[in-house]
Amino acid sequence: MNGFNELIRRRESCRNYLDHPVEKEKLVACMEAARSAPSACNSQPWMAHIVNHPKTSMAIAEALQSMGMNRFASRCPAFIVVTEDAALLSATVAGKFKSQDFAAIDIGIMAAHIVLMATDLGLGSCIIGWFDEDRIKDVLKIEKKRRVRLVIAIGYSADTALRPKVRKSLEKTSFFID
Repeated sequence: MNGFNELIRRRESCRNYLDHPVEKEKLVACMEAARSAPSACNSQPWMAHIVNHPKTSMAIAEALQSMGMNRFASRCPAFIVVTEDAALLSATVAGKFKSQDFAAIDIGIMAAHIVLMATDLGLGSCIIGWFDEDRIKDVLKIEKKRRVRLVIAIGYSADTALRPKVRKSLEKTSFFID
């Protein structure tokens, strides 16, 4: 990549994957990027469950598909299932005091680090929030008390051309106070 702006320009939600496994080293690099993400009180309130086995990946893909959603997932070779971990007491107290869900914010930042690293490594990714949580827990043997917060699909994109990004204008998303 030629800088951060180019990385951002190239990052998109991939919904068309090649039939090609993801190298473990690239998934480790994505998780190293996640570990570097800032979090409230350095709480790091997450656990990542990396799925990179064809049979288990298919079971996760099936847990992502209902009501016509996420049909692309069955072509994705790898997933990172993110569960919420207990936050540090200081982050929990601060969040309650300020009516903020710092764990959710932290998980979002961590997910952004993962998908940006994946893009930098030549991988496509998609952050998914529509899934059957109980089914994922059963497949991965995740404790019932833990919450699955999101799933990140990761693989090699079958599409070579970037889609045009349609975004609201700066004026509709930002208010500058001078």
